[in-house]
Amino acid sequence: MTHASPHAAHGGAHHPAPRHTPGSDDQAEILDLDADVLAEHTASLTAWLPVAAGGPRHIVDLGCGTGAGTFALLARFPDAEVTAVDASAVHLRRLRERALELGLADRVRTVQADLDADWPDLGRPDLVWASASLHHMADPGRTLRTVRELLAPGGLFAVVELAGFPRFLPGDAPEDRPGLEERCHAALARHHAEHVPHRGADWGPGLVAAGFTVEGRRTITVNVDGSRVEAVGRYALSGLKRLRDSAAPVLAAEDLASLDRLLDTGGPGSLLRRDDLAVRTERTAWTARRP
Repeated sequence: MTHASPHAAHGGAHHPAPRHTPGSDDQAEILDLDADVLAEHTASLTAWLPVAAGGPRHIVDLGCGTGAGTFALLARFPDAEVTAVDASAVHLRRLRERALELGLADRVRTVQADLDADWPDLGRPDLVWASASLHHMADPGRTLRTVRELLAPGGLFAVVELAGFPRFLPGDAPEDRPGLEERCHAALARHHAEHVPHRGADWGPGLVAAGFTVEGRRTITVNVDGSRVEAVGRYALSGLKRLRDSAAPVLAAEDLASLDRLLDTGGPGSLLRRDDLAVRTERTAWTARRP
């Protein structure tokens, strides 16, 4: 969620289009950091899902990335098995390795697939989870209709959408170029509107149009203090590196120089030396039932 090609999706991250190979190891690393930093919020969303007693037995995680949603769902539903679907072989390999480490390999099946093409046989799940993946689809309406047909009657579809790339710095930072982060986002706004037009969408009407009954909607405000979660610094560093890759052609020279000072881990202005970092964003989730 992946911020890869429009044919790959991921389980939780939300980043500007990078100049990296889709599904590459650096992309997998930031997905892993995203999962670590936002684990508490992902767990709260899985706990919110309206499921019957005993919970689902078969779950499909669409655009699973390296498994943020997969492992949260396995923890939430101890009797379930998850089919994890993604276009990236790198992401799926990382997910399988993690499943082995956690002793969960017998509860996970990975499927490499381009969800904009013909779908493979994914069985008849009781629950489909799509976190930060629908906005990468070429035709989200088609995807919603396909999920409706995939689900068992009475099955649940959980969609999680992200407000956008998170903010890490206070508004008056850095000292030499206050407001730098917001200017980076503004510089990329046109790119995002052209290339990821469905990011941040309200999926409620689309779910209804696809034949679902929407049962719930919830927005979570994320504000993870870097002093409380050690991974925030590394997450900010990886995220702002990717932001730089995308924004560099349109940033003012002074802003680019300031950003480079933040990204220089050996310099006095390094992000990793700051004690005021946080991860600030929003996530909205919908639950929808197949009649």
